[in-house]
Amino acid sequence: MRLSARVDYALRAVAELASVTGAGRGRPVTADQIARAQQIPPKFLESILLQLRRAGVVQAQRGPEGGYWLARPAEEICLAEVIRVIDGPLAHVRGQRPEHLGYQGAARALQEVWIALRASERQILELVTVADVARGTLPEPVTKLVADPGAWT
Repeated sequence: MRLSARVDYALRAVAELASVTGAGRGRPVTADQIARAQQIPPKFLESILLQLRRAGVVQAQRGPEGGYWLARPAEEICLAEVIRVIDGPLAHVRGQRPEHLGYQGAARALQEVWIALRASERQILELVTVADVARGTLPEPVTKLVADPGAWT
């Protein structure tokens, strides 16, 4: 699985917001504060935050007391949602959804492999919330996978 820099930055930004503001708690956080805390290029982050705002993941306020905060509790925002907002649907093959591919002969089973891969990605990415990441306490199925030394290579 490959994640774009935009997705990586978006996930880091929402985790930072979850750790600092929660859902509407505390003062809004500026894009510059998020960029510094997560070492994200500020201009790049601005466009990512705009996408997240349009999708209802974050809210924003302009002005001297302005900034960003999560639109909903971090427990209600899964990683898959953020990824879909930034990059679209999970698991594409050559830009197409796996169920729309047609393989022939000996390669026919590849379509099912890609669908199974997408399903396993969904299981993890829809299970893990922004709150889990911000707290550093991942769900047990994820920690079990990470505990396998083979997962790291």
